[in-house]
Amino acid sequence: MARAPAIEKALRPYVRETMQTPELPPAGERGAVKWLRENLFSGPVNTLLTLAALAIVIWLVVTAFPWWWNSVWNANSLGECREIVAARGAESGACWAVIKARWHQYLFGFYPNALYWRPVLTFGLMFVALAPVLYWNDRKGAIMTAVAGGLTLVALLLIGAPVAPLLASTVILAGLAVLAWRAPKHLIYVTLLFPFVGFFLLWGGPIWKSVATLAGFGLLAVVYSLLKARLGVVVATGLGFVAAVFYWIVLQGYVTAALTGIANIGLIPINSDQFGGFLLAFVIGVTAISASLPLGILLALGRRSDMPLIKWLSVGFIEFIRGVPLITLLFTASLLLQYFLPPRTNFDLIMRVIILSTLFSAAYLAEVIRGGLAALPRGQYEAADALGLDYWQAQRLIVMPQALKISIPGIVSTFIGLFKDTTLVSFVGLMDPLRGVTQIVRADINWKGIYWEPYIFVGTLFFLICFGMSRYSMYLERKLKTDHR
Repeated sequence: MARAPAIEKALRPYVRETMQTPELPPAGERGAVKWLRENLFSGPVNTLLTLAALAIVIWLVVTAFPWWWNSVWNANSLGECREIVAARGAESGACWAVIKARWHQYLFGFYPNALYWRPVLTFGLMFVALAPVLYWNDRKGAIMTAVAGGLTLVALLLIGAPVAPLLASTVILAGLAVLAWRAPKHLIYVTLLFPFVGFFLLWGGPIWKSVATLAGFGLLAVVYSLLKARLGVVVATGLGFVAAVFYWIVLQGYVTAALTGIANIGLIPINSDQFGGFLLAFVIGVTAISASLPLGILLALGRRSDMPLIKWLSVGFIEFIRGVPLITLLFTASLLLQYFLPPRTNFDLIMRVIILSTLFSAAYLAEVIRGGLAALPRGQYEAADALGLDYWQAQRLIVMPQALKISIPGIVSTFIGLFKDTTLVSFVGLMDPLRGVTQIVRADINWKGIYWEPYIFVGTLFFLICFGMSRYSMYLERKLKTDHR
């Protein structure tokens, strides 16, 4: 007997024929409520800590808000600031007029006002030189070059740069923007030439001084290319470096004098005691950071080398530098380094500080990079051997890119620490923005007694610079994270 259709349908397995409409998760499992529950109120201890921190933040805001709210921006002295605050019926207020009155010293030290266009142009060219390093063969580098050039020209207009430097800067920056857009790889030549151009713009003097210094690197390259095939990379590089150092110490002065006698072309010379503020911090920090990375890589490779002499020298240098405080090395740069140079050698104090800061940072970077090298599996080295690559090809193409990727957080942390340590140069007579310039400003009778405002201003700028370096390192880590995509 046939079953009824209703009974047959009821006995069939249930099969859904339409998709069910999705519903939102419970309120406690999404959005801000979930984040608060998981991060701030996940347990009794975490809840108590959150409430205590919230109470402290509220107390700080309530205490400091009147001081910030009653800020004074236009005054000629601390006394005037206090009179203005009292006229408002307030008990206290920030006197930011000191920053408005002395901003040029915090940025440029005692650099001549009429020549501010030189450090401003150098600062803009620094970002152009960084573009191919940060964004190799990428149109983002062209965008960075164009933005840096535009902001540089705006800054030159705001500081009232003379017409001739302004026009020359416009032509140069526009040409670099076109080059970055049409042939971004060729912008690397600007990066290689920037140290010499920056030195010439900042210190001035005959242009042949920078040209003669650049010729020393040309001599190193010539000696290396002639001896590489017969003596190997290490020996050829060492002999080229010795030849370049001999040229710089003994012969460069005569070459510069001869070229200057033929054609005395240059800019107004500036002494190192006129540098100060963030100009000094950038000169020391950027130069030491740029030079310490390749030196740190060589030291890391030297410490892992199978050649005993290379290994012992690298280990001795790294351990000695890491065991000595930076302030001791700065005093050495200020007082003792000159005695080890040939007679009548006038070696600039800032250059001496840059050299010792570079060596100090390179020793720490060597250990950071050595950790990255140790983290690589042995199979990577064996793969390089299987491909028939020699030592330097394996390091350049396989080993070092992976080791540097692993070491990015430690490398950037070392860079940030080095940039902040530039404030220690005040102990050797240089005017850093935190201590040197602030002491000079507070020594003025008009601003005697002011305290918080200069330190907050300098600290904020340091934070923005270091925070930017940190954000870029995180971007670079995400961009290079190709193992779990």
